[in-house]
Amino acid sequence: MDTTGWHVSEEELRRYADRALGPPLLWSTEAHLAACAGCRERLTAAVGPELTRAGWERLDAELDAPVPGPIERLLTRVGVAEHTARLLAATPVLRLSWLTAVTITLAFTALLANLAHPAVFLAAAPLLPVAGVALSFGPRVDPTYEVAVVAPMHTFRLLLLRCTAVLSTTTGLSAAASLALPEYGLTALGWFLPALALTLLSLALTPRLGPVLAAAAVAVSWVVLVTSTWGVGSAGSAVFVPAGQLALALTGGVAALMLARLRRAFETPRRIR
Repeated sequence: MDTTGWHVSEEELRRYADRALGPPLLWSTEAHLAACAGCRERLTAAVGPELTRAGWERLDAELDAPVPGPIERLLTRVGVAEHTARLLAATPVLRLSWLTAVTITLAFTALLANLAHPAVFLAAAPLLPVAGVALSFGPRVDPTYEVAVVAPMHTFRLLLLRCTAVLSTTTGLSAAASLALPEYGLTALGWFLPALALTLLSLALTPRLGPVLAAAAVAVSWVVLVTSTWGVGSAGSAVFVPAGQLALALTGGVAALMLARLRRAFETPRRIR
């Protein structure tokens, strides 16, 4: 039984149904309707059951709507479309656990570089975006893969967006870690071109090998290349001297051209599997 001592007038019920009732009267009306079955029945009789049902459905949808996380809110603030921001925010490697792991890895390798040789850091940093890209898309690693495949967006575009997010994040963290190697000057930035080239290579191989196997193949090849050219130049390996950096830049350019030609292959889910 209603014990509020007052009831919503017919005019206020009509204005409430028409969404023309503003606060604070709107708040008091909604609070009263939640407690007064009689006024809810009068509202239904005044506006009809269909309109009332539609109103409750809108309310349920609003209550069940997902709450945007901090990354999604940040992306929408900088102008990213809401649906794109939601797909990007679902990227597994943008979660706190992955970012924490990357930060710890970079800090550890930077410490080893100071104690041993800068090549420890220069060789490890390019592998982080490769691993991040491999974990960003694919049926075995991405829990939102099925949703992403049916999203109103080309798979290749979504993959590039996620890769850009991964590269931006790891590049920023790697650049911050490079500050721990001030005595090496610009040599401490020798990881950047390898990171870009390795990421593009892994993407170009993804339609044929899948994201995880492509990343593994590129990572193993990178380790073999660094170790086989060890002892050349002050940075420890020939890949970190100017000639080696130029070769990596050319390799990245070729991989980018291959990726552009293979973009249609990413639209076929069986090729990614």
